[in-house]
Amino acid sequence: MKRKDYEAKLEPMREELVAMARWARVTGQRIVVLFEGRDTAGKGGAIRAVSEKLNPRQCHVVALGRPTEDEQGQWYFQRYVDHLPTTGEIVLFDRSWYNRAGVEKVMGFASDAQVEQFLDQVPAFEKMLVDDGILLFKYWLGADQEKQEERLRERLEDPLKRWKLSPIDLAARDKYDAYTEAREEMLRRTHTEWAPWTLVDFNDQKQGRLTLVRDLLDRLPDTACEPAEIDFPELGREPQVETYGVLRPIASNPVED
Repeated sequence: MKRKDYEAKLEPMREELVAMARWARVTGQRIVVLFEGRDTAGKGGAIRAVSEKLNPRQCHVVALGRPTEDEQGQWYFQRYVDHLPTTGEIVLFDRSWYNRAGVEKVMGFASDAQVEQFLDQVPAFEKMLVDDGILLFKYWLGADQEKQEERLRERLEDPLKRWKLSPIDLAARDKYDAYTEAREEMLRRTHTEWAPWTLVDFNDQKQGRLTLVRDLLDRLPDTACEPAEIDFPELGREPQVETYGVLRPIASNPVED
C-alpha cells in the first residue's frame, strides 16, 4: 500500500482514537491492548498508529526488558501488574506476559513446568482484570517467513534500524515452525470468552495497521464524548516578538531551497 493511500485511510481513524481517549478520560475507563507476534511483524508501527496522536500522559507504551534478578524471584505477572492503567488511562504492551508462552518457551528461557503453570494461570489472571472493569484487547501479528527475512535483512543494512536486530531475532530464524507450534498451543489455552485473541495479517504492514486500528475502534463501546467548550477570546493587542537578553538562540540549521 502506498504511503499516501495509507495516511488518507488512517486520518479519520486517528480522530476516532482521539475521541476514544477523551471518552476514557471522562468516564474513567481503563484500556489495555497487548501487541504480540512474530519478530519483525510490525508491533512497533502498529503501536505508533494507535498512540501517535494521543496524550502520552494518558496513553502509555510498555516495553519491558529482561527481568532483573529481583523480578525473576517474583510472581511471574507481578512486574506487568505494576504497569496496568489507572482510571482514564490506556496502556499498550509491546510484548506482554505472553513472552512466557512465546520467546521464553521457544528459546528455552523458561522450563516446561513454568510454561505450563503460566498457561494454566493466565485465563484466571485475565478474567480478574476484565471482571474489575478493564477493557482488554489481545492482538497477534502474523507474517510469512519470506517477509520476516526481508525485514531482518533491512534491519541489517539500514543504520537507522540496526539497533532493532538482536541475537534473539537471528536465533529465531531457525525456529519459525517452533514459534508456530507455541502460538497454536497458546491460542488453544488462552483464547477465552472474556479475553479472546485477534490475529491480524501483517505481511503488508500498512494494511495490517489499518485492520488492527479499525478492529480496535469497532470493538469499543460508543465513545461519543464531545470535547469541552473552551473560551478563546481575541488577544486584544498585536502579538509580541520574542526577545532575548542573557542568552540568544543558536544559529538556525540552514535550509536550502
